[in-house]
Amino acid sequence: MRVVLLRHTPEPEVTIAAAARISTSPLPTRHLMEKEGQEEAARLIDRLINAGHMSPLEHSSFTLSLEGISRVTSHQLVRHRLASFTQRSQRYVRMSEPKFVTPPTLSATPELRARFEKGARASFDLYIELVEAGVAEEDARYLLPSAMETEVVMTMNARELITASGLRLCPRAQWEIVSLFEGIKAEVARVAPTIGKHLRPKCYKLGYCDEFKSCGLFPTLKEMTKTV
Repeated sequence: MRVVLLRHTPEPEVTIAAAARISTSPLPTRHLMEKEGQEEAARLIDRLINAGHMSPLEHSSFTLSLEGISRVTSHQLVRHRLASFTQRSQRYVRMSEPKFVTPPTLSATPELRARFEKGARASFDLYIELVEAGVAEEDARYLLPSAMETEVVMTMNARELITASGLRLCPRAQWEIVSLFEGIKAEVARVAPTIGKHLRPKCYKLGYCDEFKSCGLFPTLKEMTKTV
């Protein structure tokens, strides 16, 4: 898996801060941008997030290349509707290499891992056989397993990144998407450290776990109520 930040809004945190200030300032936004410093922007963004005033964060977006993720994870990812996704098509691109994502839990049982990889390879080999026999890629791809690697280009604004990370960095989320969002967090934090700081499980903002069962970071609301 590899996450690469391709493009982002110039001065993403200054842009957010200037957009936020326009609601209470008579100055044009372009002047606010010129006056805004990084430290002041960081403090304002912290206040906005802590107060739940999230709309200014929609003015900065990040475009990332998500390479070597499985189709299992890409199917989870596109459920975040307030984002744009473009994925390598198995209809138009012939899969030429048997690249699969193998769950790490299988490493504990080498025999099962070997059978998993053999089954995935067998599906791929039959896919190639069908394509070479003249079957269209769009039909032959039905054989390809969900473990098949893919690449996705994703554009997401800062507000949605915080929301998505709140869900996907939860220790109870599936291992691969947790790893993916750890990579996203690292890339975003390079150019927007204040935003990156807020890419974390939602329980840190809530102060409790709102799932049925806690991972242990925070107690559930029901557990907290019992202790009162």
